[in-house]
Amino acid sequence: QVTLVESGGGLVRAGGSLSPACAASGRTASGYSMAWFRQAPGKEREFVTVISWSGSRTSYADSVKGRFTISRDNSKNTVYLFMNNLKPEDTAVYYCAADWTMEVVPSAYRYWGQGTQVTVSS
Repeated sequence: QVTLVESGGGLVRAGGSLSPACAASGRTASGYSMAWFRQAPGKEREFVTVISWSGSRTSYADSVKGRFTISRDNSKNTVYLFMNNLKPEDTAVYYCAADWTMEVVPSAYRYWGQGTQVTVSS
């Protein structure tokens, strides 16, 4: 069993930056890819980005390319999401997920955090 805990969400103005993190504990997610998804009110959960265990492979949704960067520190069992030039449409609950996959669909991931709210004001 893997437990994921997100932190670092918050309220920011458009054009600002936030850097939420996700810490893994329990049966350490050794070898697992780590992903970020987000869900806005009334919308389905959508893929944001994913990083492989080694960090050598990443993938981003088109809507965040060039603005968001994912990284991980396996010595700390933590993955980070660096979000720059935030837009009001980035407002959502951001969830991290882990599993033996780099798929872009939520159903591919068994382990999920509780989510952290990101709100971008215009």
